[in-house]
Amino acid sequence: MNNSYFSDREIGPKPRIKEVVNIEAWGGIVSIIGSLIDNGSFGIEFPAVCPDGLGIIGTDFQKLSLAVRAEIPDLPWPIPPISTSTWPSTEPAVPSTLSILDLIEFCHRNIAQPVKGSHHSFFGHYHLDFNYDEGRTDFRQKINRILARNGLVYELQKDGQIIRLAPPILREVLQSTTFNTGDSELDVMLEAARKKFLAPSLEVRRESLEKLWDAWERLKTIVPGKDKKASIKTLLEKAAPEIKFRQILESEAHDLTEIGNNFQIRHSETTKIPIKINEHIDYLFHRLFAMIQLLLKNKLGL
Repeated sequence: MNNSYFSDREIGPKPRIKEVVNIEAWGGIVSIIGSLIDNGSFGIEFPAVCPDGLGIIGTDFQKLSLAVRAEIPDLPWPIPPISTSTWPSTEPAVPSTLSILDLIEFCHRNIAQPVKGSHHSFFGHYHLDFNYDEGRTDFRQKINRILARNGLVYELQKDGQIIRLAPPILREVLQSTTFNTGDSELDVMLEAARKKFLAPSLEVRRESLEKLWDAWERLKTIVPGKDKKASIKTLLEKAAPEIKFRQILESEAHDLTEIGNNFQIRHSETTKIPIKINEHIDYLFHRLFAMIQLLLKNKLGL
């Protein structure tokens, strides 16, 4: 069944470009987590037990709270009440986006769908069994719908980790690519760059440029029996037999090397230029990744 909204079907989904969780999205996330606490979904890890010791009957909020506070100390918990009566003139405070994303991952790790078992008539409650897969699948679908409807660049994956969606032109290739260049060290560098680029944290995403530029330097030596200068020359000639286009690639290869040397990518001296904006990381990563992909496809048939 298609669960998209009419507006998505009519004019397309919202662009996924927002990096900060807004109050509307936070309210939806709080609502989902509150419902899961109430229906006992966290009981598998933080069990409230029947007084007669016959089984789990729900979520022990005290145990859950202690775990949240220990693992996400920057998150206000219990979550302060969110009142909509003063919106939009006075919006409630929203925790940091990274704390919210950590909370989502925490919840995914600790939930399971509660399944009613035997009924304990004396206390009027059910003893619960749990289904991990169904609980996590339902949670992912609900969270990802909120993130998408609010145009946020994040997505909760099946493994329980949140990734930052790449720009549309890179999204599909980065999420599906596996590297098999024939050089195991180069494969490790490229995979590390891919994973770090998809991370929510700006600091980790900056590290993706370091890994990608390290891969660029490694790639320049991949042709056996040739030094770096001769190796990159061979790669460029194979990628662009036509002289005019090869001249464009030669100029781009030189510029990319200069970028790696002049910005705080491969070097951390105070004289190097820092990169502080996510969009700049997107641009630089896309630019070098396109070059590496072109050279590898022509060199290795990838």
